[in-house]
Amino acid sequence: MTDRLGDLLTEQVDDRYAGLDTASVAQLAVVMNDADATVPGAVRAALPQIVPAIEGIADRLAAGGRLLYVGAGTAGRLGVLDASECPPTFSTPPELVRAVIAGGTPALFAAQEGVEDDEAAGAEAIAECAITATDAVVGISASGRTPYVLAAVRAARQRDALTVGLSCNADTPLSAAADHGIEVLVGPEVLAGSTRLKAGTAQKLVLNMISTVSMIRLGKTYDNLMVDLRVTNAKLRDRAVRIIRRVTGAPHAEAEAALDRANLDVKTAILMLDGPANEADPRQRLAASGGRLRKALEASP
Repeated sequence: MTDRLGDLLTEQVDDRYAGLDTASVAQLAVVMNDADATVPGAVRAALPQIVPAIEGIADRLAAGGRLLYVGAGTAGRLGVLDASECPPTFSTPPELVRAVIAGGTPALFAAQEGVEDDEAAGAEAIAECAITATDAVVGISASGRTPYVLAAVRAARQRDALTVGLSCNADTPLSAAADHGIEVLVGPEVLAGSTRLKAGTAQKLVLNMISTVSMIRLGKTYDNLMVDLRVTNAKLRDRAVRIIRRVTGAPHAEAEAALDRANLDVKTAILMLDGPANEADPRQRLAASGGRLRKALEASP
């Protein structure tokens, strides 16, 4: 563990990228693409840390807890992005997966000077979200030493919440502060210190895993289909109909009609088409299966 920012892997200057300002656009595109191609391998190397963290988060959610992302700058924006995608993709209530960013809403659109260093605000965010022992909190910081995030994770751990620290350096204070430390070592950035690049990509990949795998474990999917998607526009209606047809084999018109009768609920529409019209209410079948479509289908007579 190092106290010097300049010693961090994400802050190093890689001589391979010297002379960027003299390169052509084509050369720069190749350099960045080559660098980006190394990120999935770094994420794979961190899977032994990622898997138990996701298992813990999924267990908390299954038991009625919530998931909170905490970050500053790019890391905070990535948390907000991932959390905001859960309701339309999985029909989750907005409070199930949330995100807080240092500096609040204004920080989503412009850098807010000094907010990442505000430890008191980080701890206060946990209190304002009323985090308890049933919840999970993921702190996101490329450096692994952002004061706002560290304070939030420590405050969450004091409340016995499950805590995860996601960073892109080794042996970070964030990992030490959390129950689960995830360190994705992407190495120096093409543009030295610009952790919105490889580090940001790595964080996005891990957050994709955290939310998606957790939702799969909660029964929000069937096979690899988004059967809990929220139908809010023409594109999503078309996708919902295609999902219903794929699961049931119903013709297009029949699938559309079932979706309308189910008030745009894909799972209910599928169950309507799965059995005779006089069978038990599909919503009751779904409730009895804990909302898991596969279990409801397998329980059909």
